[in-house]
Amino acid sequence: MDDAKLYEEILRLKREGVSAVLALVVESSGSAPRKAGAKMLLQGDGRVFGSVGGGLLETQALEAAQEVMATGESRLFSFSLSEENGMVCGGRVVLYLEALRPPPRLIVVGAGHVGQALAAASRPAGFAVTLVDPVVGGSPPRVAGFAAADLTCPAAEVFRELPVDDSSYIVVAAPSHRDDFAAVSGALETSATYIGMLGSRRKREALRLHLQESGFSEQAIARVVTPAGLAIGAQTPGEIAVSILAQLIEIRRIHGAAGRGTYSGGGALAPDGALQGAPPLR
Repeated sequence: MDDAKLYEEILRLKREGVSAVLALVVESSGSAPRKAGAKMLLQGDGRVFGSVGGGLLETQALEAAQEVMATGESRLFSFSLSEENGMVCGGRVVLYLEALRPPPRLIVVGAGHVGQALAAASRPAGFAVTLVDPVVGGSPPRVAGFAAADLTCPAAEVFRELPVDDSSYIVVAAPSHRDDFAAVSGALETSATYIGMLGSRRKREALRLHLQESGFSEQAIARVVTPAGLAIGAQTPGEIAVSILAQLIEIRRIHGAAGRGTYSGGGALAPDGALQGAPPLR
């Protein structure tokens, strides 16, 4: 496979949200079979495109690629082509194995001022955003300069329509408590890393009661972060959107893979209905 086709395959995987690992020869010496610049692509289903040398070297490279696939951490690997390692050609190959993961998905339920502002701010920050309008047949006014909703769907059905995994983030900012609670209930049935909701103290207490009556455990309820966002004194829709995006970035960059599906940091509903490290009410 030539480089052009390999790059086309990478773009296809990105569009489809499929993880892969790109192996690139960055240094070679001795009788190494491939020189600097040779590439190989390993997909999550085990399919391989291209080659970095074949034989035992490639077997070892694929094993290393599986490790990178699992951790999501790109790194350098050095391989000795010596007889003691089962290769007689002699020399050394250094590979850079780059984890190619689809961008994290952000689902914003609610296409009002905050929802539209959050969707607009999150795309340049590297999130694949889906803005959902739960008001079927009566959409909120579109804010100047912001895009329309990507999907119109009743709040109770959002997470039946959209795929969610443990690298997904969910923010609920629906126009009514009923839609908020329906969306949060659906979100708790997923493995999303983060579930946040806009809300006052009274709304939080009502949400807790609703979730308890719906049969959710305290452990599940504690996954909900409300009010969503960092405590920066945000007041306007744009400021609130920034505070939420900052919290999502904090989780993505600091908590990383270890926090997938388990985040219940600042703002999470505590068992007694209080907040764990919550930002001020808004």
